[in-house]
Parts: sequence; C-alpha cells; structure tokens
Amino acid sequence: MTHSVRAARLGRFLLRSLLITTCTLITTRVLGDGLPEPLDRYPVGKVTVKGHHPDREFSVWLATTDARREQGLMFVKSLAPHQGMLFVFDQPDILTFWMKNTYIPLDLLYIAPDGHVVRIAENATPLSLTGIPSGKPASAVLEIGGGLAHSLGLTAGDQVVLAVSKP
Repeated sequence: MTHSVRAARLGRFLLRSLLITTCTLITTRVLGDGLPEPLDRYPVGKVTVKGHHPDREFSVWLATTDARREQGLMFVKSLAPHQGMLFVFDQPDILTFWMKNTYIPLDLLYIAPDGHVVRIAENATPLSLTGIPSGKPASAVLEIGGGLAHSLGLTAGDQVVLAVSKP
C-alpha cells in the first residue's frame, strides 16, 4: 500500500471519527443534559419594586446557579402578569443578557448590590442574540413581561426587595 493511499484512509477514518463524536455530543446536548429544567423545580420568591409609584409585586423564579442563569426564561411561551425571573449573581459586574431561545418580549431590570435599579431595558426582542448590557455594575436582573416596566411606572432608581418563599 502506498503512502498516499494510507494517508487517504487515515484521513477518512479521522473525518468519520470526528463526525461520530460531533453527532454524539450534539445528541447528548439536545436529548440529555440540554433539556430545560422545569421551572417548578426553581426556588421561588416575591420581589417588590418600590419607587414613585405604588409598590409593585412580582412572583419570581430564582436563577441562582450557572445552569439556571444560563437557561433563564428560554423556551417559555407565556408569562403571567406580575410573574418573572430574578437572576442573582455572586459578584456585581457589568452584565450582558441576550434573548437566545426566548420566545416572548421581556423587560430587564438591572439591579445594583444595594437593591436599586441601575437600568431598565424595555421590550427585549425575542430570539435576538444582541447583547443587552447593564451599563453599570449589577448583581441581579429581574425579567418581567415586555412593556410592564413602562405601564407600571417602573424607573431606574427604584428599589427592589426580595422575599424568598421556598428554598
């Protein structure tokens, strides 16, 4: 067997192995660990937003782990009024969110470590991969239905208070 024939066979073998490995990884991600965790497994709480408006209360799922923060409200097809998700981070940072696999418009309230809202990004576009930055350090993000922040009179500077109701 000539060197070029062996090299061609080796090349085909490596390509086939790469394809099998890739297909296995994709299948595992889609059918295994890639399935979304049901939201009823998330801890829940109540968030109250206080400001120059009547107090606004939201029932929230708490995204406090990397996996839950990564999933967020992906794949959710509807959100009840006054329902949302609170993403909690260990350290304040300039946070950037996107709407990958998120089917509904959302308002994002970026919250500083002292609990005040530093930025509200209204009506984030479903399925968009465009980053939505906090602009200032934040340690939490409250996601609520698109357009609610405006209709409820929520503004930057409002104070957010969390009460955890289930571990």
